[in-house]
Amino acid sequence: MASLNRYNFLLITLLPLVTSCSSDGNENIEEIIPEIIPSNLIISIEIIGKNTSTPNGDGSGKIKVTASATNGISYKFQFENDMSIENTNGTAEYTYTKDGLHSYNITVFAYSNTDNVISHFRKVDVLKQDLIINENEDNLLWSDEFDTDGAPNSNKWTYDLGDGCPNVCNWGNGEAQYYTNRSENVLIKDGILKITAKRENYQGLGFTSTRLKTQGKFSFTYGRVEVRAKLPIGKGTWPAIWMLGDNITTVGWPACGEIDIMEHVGKNQGTVQSAMHTPSSSGNTINHGATFINDVSTKFHVYAVQWTSEKIEFFVDDNSIYTYNPSVKNASTWPYTANQFIILNIAMGGGFGGAIDNSFTESSMEI
Repeated sequence: MASLNRYNFLLITLLPLVTSCSSDGNENIEEIIPEIIPSNLIISIEIIGKNTSTPNGDGSGKIKVTASATNGISYKFQFENDMSIENTNGTAEYTYTKDGLHSYNITVFAYSNTDNVISHFRKVDVLKQDLIINENEDNLLWSDEFDTDGAPNSNKWTYDLGDGCPNVCNWGNGEAQYYTNRSENVLIKDGILKITAKRENYQGLGFTSTRLKTQGKFSFTYGRVEVRAKLPIGKGTWPAIWMLGDNITTVGWPACGEIDIMEHVGKNQGTVQSAMHTPSSSGNTINHGATFINDVSTKFHVYAVQWTSEKIEFFVDDNSIYTYNPSVKNASTWPYTANQFIILNIAMGGGFGGAIDNSFTESSMEI
């Protein structure tokens, strides 16, 4: 009934405009064309190179969007920065250029032949990695010599802050520290980056420290990482130089893959370990190697990893200590086909660090 009243009103209103008298006295009334509203807008997005091991694509940043709608005769695809593509075939290809893993909104409009429109949007996570390099070439992609006193370069580094709550309280390992970006915990002076773990009451916890990372600033696939470091001392300290996959925000841990270049715990002073965490072996992983160095806390040593498509090998002062090269490489054993970012931190206690010495006050990892 509401529809009938609507058209009656329109007819009465428009009648003076659309009627005329012919010479023979017959009235001619123009046809009223009803509006056509598109419906059932369906959007599908193909991320180029997506599979179980590369859920966010092959690093090209390319996607293909397909749309269809009942009564839709043309389409508009709107990407980032109001970049849009319009056509009648309902398909559009686009390449994202921002390096790393990012989330984007894609809005699609469907138009009818009366120019009525409907729209929907979809969110997509796409990986763009310009930093895939030739495994056999030596190219310096990124470095930090810490030659400017003060806070770490914000163009290169960011932080994990807090105690991991509410998502992963105590960082999933029962750790005792609260991470900050204060100068008391992280500072560059005289060409040395110092990450300092301290005993102090802060935000409800008894220790503070820093977890510095390049996430969102720099990541890479394949290459060699070298870090020259002197390690903290004291039972309960747990310094680490390690990496995580960019896609941790979408696939989680351990599906993103973890590469531990160096870990050391004060309860086993002098023993440094390298380890791999994958869906096939996470937590207390079986994939690890270790060596003993009697002066890890008094002298600098170079901790390194060489990552290729075939294997991942770890070194201390150019001496190989462990190689990971599973015979079967799939998403479970080898989630190492996409970008990883670098992390530097000192944890306190936890399942691996163990009990903290009552006499501990503070100690630093110098890089």
